[in-house]
Amino acid sequence: MKQREQLRERKIIVYIATSADGYIARPDGGIDWLERPQPRGGYGIANFWRSIDTILWGRKTYDFAVSMGGVGMYGNVKHYAFSRRPPADPLPGVQFVSEPIPEFAGKLRAAPGKNIWMMGGAGIIASFLDAGAIDEFSIHVIPVMIGEGIPLVAPRHRNIPLELISLRSYADGVVHLNYRVQR
Repeated sequence: MKQREQLRERKIIVYIATSADGYIARPDGGIDWLERPQPRGGYGIANFWRSIDTILWGRKTYDFAVSMGGVGMYGNVKHYAFSRRPPADPLPGVQFVSEPIPEFAGKLRAAPGKNIWMMGGAGIIASFLDAGAIDEFSIHVIPVMIGEGIPLVAPRHRNIPLELISLRSYADGVVHLNYRVQR
């Protein structure tokens, strides 16, 4: 099984939650609206976690994670953060990347391993999407409207079709949508 896993190309998957009105955070980055009782199994995060071995961070999301206690809370996986100006003292285990996305994504996908979690935020998701480097979106829509904030994908002129792979609704109103990006 492990050998077969290493022979296939790894996928870059945006695994994220949005409010019902399409935001991933409040304007100040706050995610308090995500704090809610979760059903047993936590909306499938454990299964997703087993499918990845790498996390991609935008600089603002990295900085937010550092303010919340660091990226170490995300386990023993490889961490890459994208920034034109890396910090002077990056957290141990985080490699900062400034090379073009298509080249980086191609090398990462070609390397043996599991799938890759695009943590976010909106700017890096948009940049990867526009470079054709996102394979799937796995979106948990939380039944709350926050009115304003950071959108799932930074606004730009684009028309990228998605193919629905699966959907699941939970008793608490959360809906999980899994899409494949059409090429």
